[in-house]
Amino acid sequence: MRVLVCPDKFAGTISAVSAAEAFAEGWRAVKPDDSVVLRPLSDGGPGFLAVLAAALPSAELLTVPTTDPLGRPVEGHVLLDGDTAYVESAEACGLHLLAPGERDPKHTTSFGLGTLLLAAVEAGARTVVVGLGGSGTNDAGAGLLAALGAAPLDGAGYALPYGGAALAACAALGGVPRLRDAVLIAATDVDNPLIGLHGASAIFGPQKGAGREDVFLLDGALSRFAGVLAALPTAPDGLADLPGAGAAGGLGAALLAMGGRIESGIGLVRRLTRLDGELDAAGLVVTGEGSFDEQSLRGKVVAGVASAARDRGVPCVVVAGRIAAGRREAASIGVTESHSLVEHFQSVEEALSRPADGLRALGGRLARQWSR
Repeated sequence: MRVLVCPDKFAGTISAVSAAEAFAEGWRAVKPDDSVVLRPLSDGGPGFLAVLAAALPSAELLTVPTTDPLGRPVEGHVLLDGDTAYVESAEACGLHLLAPGERDPKHTTSFGLGTLLLAAVEAGARTVVVGLGGSGTNDAGAGLLAALGAAPLDGAGYALPYGGAALAACAALGGVPRLRDAVLIAATDVDNPLIGLHGASAIFGPQKGAGREDVFLLDGALSRFAGVLAALPTAPDGLADLPGAGAAGGLGAALLAMGGRIESGIGLVRRLTRLDGELDAAGLVVTGEGSFDEQSLRGKVVAGVASAARDRGVPCVVVAGRIAAGRREAASIGVTESHSLVEHFQSVEEALSRPADGLRALGGRLARQWSR
């Protein structure tokens, strides 16, 4: 049997690469003669670089000192493949870099991502692809722009403090972002605008520590900053309302304002991992993520894989940390059956602490069930 294993990350517990490897170990232990093909996936969020590094073995992974959302030193990376570089925003802006008590998007900054972009260009990249997702920031790329020589200024010409809240006083940028004319691509499947009821602050701010009043404050601040971004000569018309402008706390808007474009994260990864060819050859597809829920049904990695398998008449099994989506809803996107680590362990705590063990066990169980 030819089995295609292509999960997303299990957020907060295990990467997509490690999840795929653990499941495959369990399957091979039971059915060693089966062909088990691994294609871990990402939509641009945490784990983006690890997935691409596995898919592009000839690419060079460069280590870059940068800073986290509070300005503390962290290690980031640039994946250089010819004259194209891949950068993961979560390595510098990720919510996972902050303790629960530190999460406050009024003050967190995307400055560290600017450092990674500069490193990519210094390494010779003419195109820089930025994976967006999992951010702990809500500053619409203000910190990123400061790192590129275009710091946000107040009406008196003074540089503003970091964070989304300070942008309520932004009057101009202190320069034009400098990236040596590199082409920018934002890889994301978030289609939210920058501001408003479906904008970055309202939809994602609470996940990053914003209270109700904070959301209104941040949305107003980003509305003002949108006008400043729109003044850049490379900014497109209607910037604040464009799909994807609200991705990663508004980083999408900053990249668009610098002349960048947005591409589907899962679409890009699907192409680079040559997923479609593997789907054509598979007898069974196994995908998964940390939580298979309502959001999973609306265009995330699992939905994309399941629908592609359904279109080919191939069964698709979902293995997740937890399952909250109903069977009928799951079947509507092409899921044949689903299994959870919580169900396997009968314990949320063990599912969180032993995901690799659980995936190996489920791999063995499904091998007995599906492979003859």
